Amino acid sequence: MALSDADRELVVEELGREPTPAEAALFENLWSEHCAYRSSWPLLSAFDGRGDQVVVGPGDDAAVVALPDYTDDAADDASAAAVDPDTETYVTLGIESHNHPSYVDPFDGAATGVGGIVRDTLSMGAYPIALADSLYFGDFDREHSRYLFEGVVEGISHYGNCIGVPTVAGSTAFHDDYEGNPLVNVSCVGLVDDPDRLVTATAQDPGNKLLLVGSATGRDGLGGASFASEDLAEDAETEDRPAVQVGDPYTEKLLIECNERLVGEGLVESARDLGAAGLGGASSEMVAKGGLGARIELDRVHQREPNMNALEILLAESQERMCYEVRPENVERVHELADRYDLGSSVIGEVTDGNYVCTFRREARSAPETPSGEHGEPRGDEAGETETVVDTPAEFLEDGAPHHDLPAEEPDEGERDLPEDIDPAAAFEAVVSSPNTASKEWVYRQYDHEVQVRTALRPGDDAALLAIRESNVGLACSAGADPNWTDAAPYEGARAVALENAANVAAKGARPYAAVDCLNGGNPEKPGVYGGFKAIVDGLAEMCATLDVPVVGGNVSLYNDSRAGPIPPTPTLALVGVKEGYEAPPLSLAGGGDLLLVGARALAGEAEARLGGSECLAQFGGSDRFPESLDQPAAFVETLADVADEETTLATHDVSHGGLAVTLAEMVHGDAGAAVELDAPARGSPAAYLFGEQAGRVVVETTDPRTVREAFDGVAPVCDLGAADDSGTLDLSVGDATLSYGADEIADLRSVIDRELD
Repeated sequence: MALSDADRELVVEELGREPTPAEAALFENLWSEHCAYRSSWPLLSAFDGRGDQVVVGPGDDAAVVALPDYTDDAADDASAAAVDPDTETYVTLGIESHNHPSYVDPFDGAATGVGGIVRDTLSMGAYPIALADSLYFGDFDREHSRYLFEGVVEGISHYGNCIGVPTVAGSTAFHDDYEGNPLVNVSCVGLVDDPDRLVTATAQDPGNKLLLVGSATGRDGLGGASFASEDLAEDAETEDRPAVQVGDPYTEKLLIECNERLVGEGLVESARDLGAAGLGGASSEMVAKGGLGARIELDRVHQREPNMNALEILLAESQERMCYEVRPENVERVHELADRYDLGSSVIGEVTDGNYVCTFRREARSAPETPSGEHGEPRGDEAGETETVVDTPAEFLEDGAPHHDLPAEEPDEGERDLPEDIDPAAAFEAVVSSPNTASKEWVYRQYDHEVQVRTALRPGDDAALLAIRESNVGLACSAGADPNWTDAAPYEGARAVALENAANVAAKGARPYAAVDCLNGGNPEKPGVYGGFKAIVDGLAEMCATLDVPVVGGNVSLYNDSRAGPIPPTPTLALVGVKEGYEAPPLSLAGGGDLLLVGARALAGEAEARLGGSECLAQFGGSDRFPESLDQPAAFVETLADVADEETTLATHDVSHGGLAVTLAEMVHGDAGAAVELDAPARGSPAAYLFGEQAGRVVVETTDPRTVREAFDGVAPVCDLGAADDSGTLDLSVGDATLSYGADEIADLRSVIDRELD
């Protein structure tokens, strides 16, 4: 770790002296790209996080939104469009990345990503009720990609299952450019069932004590924030392993339950989980947010390793730890509850109205005899010399890093170069069996998605649906991105990512309500890379604003660059929608209704059928322009939510990854089949009709097609596809091209991940 010359000059100017080694390391980590968003901050103002439902927006550990109340005794005008912020039920939304650690150590890197986002949820006073993970790896055919894939999924499932939080949604994608740098983006939904339980990371009053509760501090994770702000080196898997934290989900489960008691008894004034930059990051950020300072006695931190020095204690990213601000009269009760849950607890200092100051007793280095320590008593020689190792204004430490104004090159979408005469049958088998569009059951069956008994709609559908019984709200959750889209056309691809996630929840009858994003990019110092990153920010922000979805929080992960090159710009969006009740149409055909395709501009003759960004081109090579999006995406999403809730709607499925052919293949199952016949395209090839990936389309199986047509009149085109039946076969024809596959044949094609890994 090393503070840059330019940053050192700023620190020296502010402090009036050279920084101590601990100060230099603390500034280096807190002013890193990972913590300070130095390259991305100038772009993030594009996002709008405002809305009547928003209680806590961007800037805290997690965002907080108020839910509508659909219970019988609720006000008649309670709706998703007009929400009283004083409602009784809140949910929290958070997202983070653990990309570099998951490359170096896929199991622990992914597991501790889950642990970190769960503790972000705890620090708001919320109970974690759901997880969603979006994962991106190199080519599935590569042995190293599979090693990372299996390790990451195992890490997520192990940690999430052990702590009893269901993983209900997410995505998995494979792309050559993730080979040297996979992405692991994890989001969490939490529940606050009483507004009085809400906690923030803003320190409240001088004189209040700062307590560290949870696992003992070791040397793992040192410099993790700095490590996450650099390109991955060739020897990262060995040299950077000490920067990866090691998690203990059983301790995290105890911390979850202890936090619930602490918050429930009103013992917590403010809270922050210990993540990037460890104790130094959490404690300094808390007091800086309150315009205050702190005095921290580092030797009072309960430790699990002997002879730790001040810098190690300050910056270690050991997991399962929380920092709480507690009134002096409540300290003993916090100790009692920590003991009850077999957690360590230390009074490490107090809030002040001065600088952020850390002291260390040099002779006090002995490790405690028990993990829980002595509730903050100094370790070792009581006569040791006390040294001040940090003394700096907290606000300068948190907000003093200058932001970069970097050059950006406009992305070039390239020339149109389509392969000739793609055979529809060959394309169907190649695309349906691609790991990108094939079944992800191998992934989500490893996750416990029904613990806490809130999961009304399970993984594998367009969106998961959670039962928030406290307010009779069905909370729909969708998360993911498509690197093929944003690699081909960063701006339009990011707009499509936002529209697709919104369509996913609307297809289940929910209205998009709020979102958080994880913006992943390569080295921002490269103008071409930064230009692509800027384009995904603008595209995602523009579509979310169009859909009236506030982006209430997020995370930025840059320097996802390795010897293999930069990753595609990847804008993961985790979006929730709300509806009354917990019923939703499935994606699987019922077998007795008419089939309609809504939103297909090319099929309606309004636009040319295009293959840009499609899995079809990923399989057969070539390039094309990205499909044109809908003229009225917000009206499409709103109308879709209404149609999905009609009793005559039997099934709904968003059309996106893999195109219409993959969507229909996913809907066929058992005895339920479909006979679909399309006219030859006026503009474009049959392959473009079948495998083009325009976002903002949905297949609806209905017993009342007239009502669906009337609902979308003037909003989006509606085309007849044919009818669902009980044949158990997909019969699909476009012009002269005819395909026929039984449900079992399709299931076999879609099970490629299971076959290769089981």
